[in-house]
Amino acid sequence: MRQIVLATRNAKKIRELERILLAADLTDITLAGPELYAALPDIPETGLTFAENALIKARAVAAATGLPAVADDSGLCVDALNGMPGVLSARWSGRFGALPDGPERDVANLQLVLDQVGDVPDEALGAAFTCAAALVHPDGTEHVVEGVMTGHLVRAPRGEGGFGYDPIFVPEGETRTTAEMSAEEKDAISHRGRAFRALVPLLKG
Repeated sequence: MRQIVLATRNAKKIRELERILLAADLTDITLAGPELYAALPDIPETGLTFAENALIKARAVAAATGLPAVADDSGLCVDALNGMPGVLSARWSGRFGALPDGPERDVANLQLVLDQVGDVPDEALGAAFTCAAALVHPDGTEHVVEGVMTGHLVRAPRGEGGFGYDPIFVPEGETRTTAEMSAEEKDAISHRGRAFRALVPLLKG
């Protein structure tokens, strides 16, 4: 069995990535989580693009564990905000430490975006979720792929599923927010699902 490390400490993201990779029938691969690099300090996401941040995390974890590492960076890009929050999506409401990482921060980030587009007409609330996924091998071989899910924002949160900005994002062709969809429905169309499915041929190789 080959072992690949998922370079994230976000429990919800780990479950999401596991579903996506396991659905691809990668039966010869064991997925490992943050217990393998528990001693590694938090990795600052200093990149200016999703791809740069994904590579920063994957490189650090591959170096720390000696195993191939998969990492992603993703965020919400709002047309009316010139593509922001973008790479700042997870800390849009302030620096890490001001609020704990989790539901409280998610609510603060989401509410700030809604406040910022409060005067924007409904027809101009276009947005997209973007994800860059990186695979880094200990020998230095690197691959980066990207997935995008387009849609629009709604004025008030709807749904109990997902995390982050899911309650205010409606994918193109849908009437439900991604927080109102089942995990399997979301995985099938999500930016992260598309990015990680694009990694599957590389993982199989």
